[in-house]
Amino acid sequence: MIPSAIFKLTLWYLGIILVLSSLFSLALYRESVSQITENADHQRTAVMRLPLPGAFEPRRTEFLQALDRQLDLDQRRIILRLLALNLSTLLLGGAASYFLARRTLRPIHHAMEAQGRFTADASHELRTPLTAMRSEIEVALRQKQLTAAEARELLTSNLEEIAKLEALSSGLLRLARFEGGLDPAAVSQVPVADLFSEAIHRFQALITERKLNIATVTGELTVAGDRDSLIELVAILLDNAIKYSPPESTISLGAQPSNHFVRMSVADEGVGIKPADIPHIFDRFYRADRSRSKHKINGYGLGLSIAKRIVDLHHGTIVVESTPGKGTMFKIKLPAEYTAKQSLLS
Repeated sequence: MIPSAIFKLTLWYLGIILVLSSLFSLALYRESVSQITENADHQRTAVMRLPLPGAFEPRRTEFLQALDRQLDLDQRRIILRLLALNLSTLLLGGAASYFLARRTLRPIHHAMEAQGRFTADASHELRTPLTAMRSEIEVALRQKQLTAAEARELLTSNLEEIAKLEALSSGLLRLARFEGGLDPAAVSQVPVADLFSEAIHRFQALITERKLNIATVTGELTVAGDRDSLIELVAILLDNAIKYSPPESTISLGAQPSNHFVRMSVADEGVGIKPADIPHIFDRFYRADRSRSKHKINGYGLGLSIAKRIVDLHHGTIVVESTPGKGTMFKIKLPAEYTAKQSLLS
């Protein structure tokens, strides 16, 4: 599809170039011919008015004929030069058109590739729990006498797989929601302290169970954005920190001003992320080595992808710093005030 689109777009670009080149050539030809014809007419008039003896009359006729031949020669020379110019324009324009067509369609090509990978990954992730459920049910149906305990175990396992499907579909819906863009009407000044407290409240039971210490530093800072999506952003990063933090360790949430931006961070004291995983952690369905946590980690690798999308919608940046064996810190940079376009330079 993309090669065909590139070819068609190249033809469109080239057609436009050729039309403009032809119009320019036509105008140039008419102007040039008009000038040389006018010059020839002046010379012809001057020669005709020149008083000559009768013996020189044949020379006057020869000069006028030579003048007509020169006019024809000049016209043909102009045509040849314009043809050469248009041929060069065709060759250079074709190369430029192909380059521009590829450049124009490159984002679409990348988007289509990403969409294809997303569809394939989503299909695979959806198929996995369904396959597990089907296998368990088929095995159970082959048993002639299924006890109540075995049936209960089967149903419990199926419920676990259904919960996985619900989590996956919920993640996909959340991701689709943020693909639609940020509604300017929903943007307001949100206190960073509220973002942290709301996110902590979501996981308070798990924090208490793991005996984790949550340290926050916010001050009176505010960021501009959609309150719900910003809470979702902090919650995703906090959830990630909780998953990989050892019991009784500390998770730090901080914020500080930086010119027209606010820098926030979520840091844990977990085992960290391998350097090979860091470039991919924001990719959809990417999950780092689960062996870095002693706990069973459920998820489909959508959380950090959603977090990255939320940050992008708010014209911010997100980076991760991690040292294996010591911990991980996510750093977010968000504008203190919202405008349609933000510079990320500070």
